[in-house]
Parts: sequence; structure tokens; C-alpha cells
Amino acid sequence: MALQKTVTFIIERQDSPTGKPYTQEFELPWKPALNVVAALMEIQKNPVTKDGKRVAPVVWECNCLEKVCGACMMVINGKAQQACCALVDNLKQPIHLAPARTFPVIRDLLIDRTVMFENLKRIQGWINVDGTWEVRIPPRQNPNTAATAYEISHCMTCGCCLEACPNVGPQSDFIGPSPIAQAYMYNINPLGEYDKANRLNALMAKGGITSCGNSGNCVKACPKGIKLTTYLAQINRDVNIQALKNIFDH
Repeated sequence: MALQKTVTFIIERQDSPTGKPYTQEFELPWKPALNVVAALMEIQKNPVTKDGKRVAPVVWECNCLEKVCGACMMVINGKAQQACCALVDNLKQPIHLAPARTFPVIRDLLIDRTVMFENLKRIQGWINVDGTWEVRIPPRQNPNTAATAYEISHCMTCGCCLEACPNVGPQSDFIGPSPIAQAYMYNINPLGEYDKANRLNALMAKGGITSCGNSGNCVKACPKGIKLTTYLAQINRDVNIQALKNIFDH
């Protein structure tokens, strides 16, 4: 009888936000089209290590399971990516799973991405629809900027770009590529443009666009293929123009 093909996972675990990381090894029967999330579900149902020790179920986060929500982002074989679309057959074994430590770890593979949402507040990542403006010409959406905005709108706020960026972390206040690209998206919106100066001024502050080191890692890490460095360069130009306006307006 042929031996059953198996899949081996080495998972970095942590029992609490202040706990010390450690690893455990798990072995599962191979299945066609098995992805990392499905494998973690199997481990959750029967949390027994490769050496036969029953342990607490591995904790992680997932939601849509179709590369839309970004919740299942983790470091797989050293690369930040979505676990729902990481097929086991495309990964080198043993498969190493670890949390994205750019963010605070809550437990095991579960991280706290609050900082990303707070930075969206900082750059005013929304369009005001209340109130009135003095407008002579009705706002119109340019087809070219609409295509750009559509591309950026695919951002899942997953954090892959922040995990890959060498400028994000305790050594820097850099808010990261994702919220800056979001600021650009809202600035090119016909209604969002009314608050463009506020967003650009926010990006002049500490941790804003000037903290970007242009490493280019974010483009390689983005699971949606968003041209982040292109839009960061364009908003950097806009920030410089706004800085000059601020000087002459005062």
C-alpha cells in the first residue's frame, strides 16, 4: 500500500501579547487544493503535534476566504501573504507560519492591525458628504483617475506592505505605504479633492511621506498588485506643492 502523502507545518506560537514565542510542528494528510487556512482549520479540529502531544488550538484570523478582507494575513515561509490563497502545493515544506510582527501579536498568528485604521483616520481616509461647498463647476470624475482610484480601492488593509517595509517598525514613525496610497485615492476623487490640502498637510507631519525610504518592497508584497511606489511618488510631489502653497498663503 502506498504511503499517505502528508504536509508538515511549523507554527510560531505565542500564548499572550507579552508571552515568549515558541514553535510547534504539525503533520496533516495531504488533500488536493489544500490551502493554509483549510490546514489551520484541520489543526484546530484536532490540535495534536507531530510528536503526539495535544495542545491548545492555534489562534488565527480569517473572514472572507477569497482574498478580499485581508484578515488572514500572516508570514508564510518568510513572506507576508494571505493564508486563504496560499496553496500548500505551491509552498516549500515544511511550511513555516508566523505572525506579522510589525504589528502587536495578540496570540499565535492573530495580530492587532489597529494602527492601520488609526492612520487612515490621520490622513482623513474618507469623503465628506455632509455640508456645502462653493462650487461653480459640478465635479466630474476623470476616466483616467477613476481607473487609478479603482486600482487603489482594491487595498484590503491587510498589512502585507507594512510587514515588508523596512521603514515600518519601532525604529520609525512611518505610517506605511497603504494609508498614503489611500490618501492619494481620495485626493483624486472629485468630492474628496475638497479636503486634499488637509490630507497633504497630515502627510507632512512626522511619520508621513518623508519617512518613506523607497525600498520598493511594498509593491512586491502587495497581494493586489497595487503600484504603491508610483502613487507614493505622485503624492510626494503633491505634498511639496502644498508646502509651497502654505508658505505663500501665509
